[in-house]
Amino acid sequence: MSTAISTTAEVGQHQASAHPARWGGVFAMTLCVFALIASEFMPVSLLTPMAADLRVSEGAAGYGIAISGAFAVLTSLSISALAGRMDRKTLLLGLTGLMAVSGGVVAVAPNYFVYMLGRALIGVVIGGFWSMSAATAMRLVPAERVPRALAVFNGGNALATVIAAPLGSYLGSVIGWRGAFFCLIPVAAVALAWQWISLPSMTAARSNGSNNVFRLLKHRSVALGMAACGAFFMGQFALFTYVRPFLETVAHVSVSTLSLILLGIGVAGFIGTAMIGAVLKRGVYRALIVIPVLMAAVALALIPFGASVRAVAALLALWGLLATAAPVGWWSWIAGTMPDDAEAGGGLMVAVVQLAIALGSTAGGMLFDSSGYRSTFAASAAVLLVGAFVTLLTSRSQTPRVSREQ
Repeated sequence: MSTAISTTAEVGQHQASAHPARWGGVFAMTLCVFALIASEFMPVSLLTPMAADLRVSEGAAGYGIAISGAFAVLTSLSISALAGRMDRKTLLLGLTGLMAVSGGVVAVAPNYFVYMLGRALIGVVIGGFWSMSAATAMRLVPAERVPRALAVFNGGNALATVIAAPLGSYLGSVIGWRGAFFCLIPVAAVALAWQWISLPSMTAARSNGSNNVFRLLKHRSVALGMAACGAFFMGQFALFTYVRPFLETVAHVSVSTLSLILLGIGVAGFIGTAMIGAVLKRGVYRALIVIPVLMAAVALALIPFGASVRAVAALLALWGLLATAAPVGWWSWIAGTMPDDAEAGGGLMVAVVQLAIALGSTAGGMLFDSSGYRSTFAASAAVLLVGAFVTLLTSRSQTPRVSREQ
């Protein structure tokens, strides 16, 4: 999940302590965030050559994102129970090592089954890592430094968003898509070594509440909000997963132009992440309603303007600006709605987002293979508009803030 890490409520749950700040551990985790985001969405920029080499359709190759999302859902909902009292440093090291294994499995995959197996492994890493990342930051630095640590984490996410897709496209054209995935292995290895050196031992914290995150869904505002969030990410990835084949078959761009357009999406996303804070101050719900509406308009505009490279580049840059900023808004919603239970709410949102990505990329692939890009983009717009409407319903919900006792 291209998933941002930031909740004010989580910071508030972090008890003050006298332990020194371990910024080396924070930066090691940030490198891991970068490698994880790059691994998760590398297929987006390499979909066409991967499909040709594995002898499957582009839609089937896109299912590699769907299966990683599905396994991320299962892992995010079960990682705490499965890990039990395991030292969290050991668990994080194991997940980082598994990320390197996943890259290797995909890179040498002789067939579609092995490719999907490698993508399933990265899904396990995604679900486990994102479920623990914020809590880990809280144990690496004193309470007053947690916001800064989370900002550094988000920097790794934003950097990967900016350069991963265009870099993957460029490497794929130079050393092949397998070589691009091989390049992820040394990055994961460096992150593993850095974490081994810099992370302290972190015993599992005892939980005072139920580990069942689904208990939160009994609250109307939470249920509606999670549905709206899921619709947003489903609509986003129904389109974004198939950007490369659209650019190659409709806009007829060269590999170099493709890389520039993907870079433009990433840079615009970085700008959007920097700007969204000021927008959210004017109203979280307003932003969460307007963003999917604008993205739906972009999706529909791509249909008639698909043959114009300049128009497509501009529209996709606007898409990146909006899509990358939106998760920050949803994390702000978590903080406002569940100030006393943000960790459980965040875990539930990780599952919702990854499930939505899996469903969106799968549905988009089916439509892309059967009916072409027009139906895929129209469906994306429709789901985004549904998300905006459900967000409006969420904003009108009068359910009080959720607390741990409720």
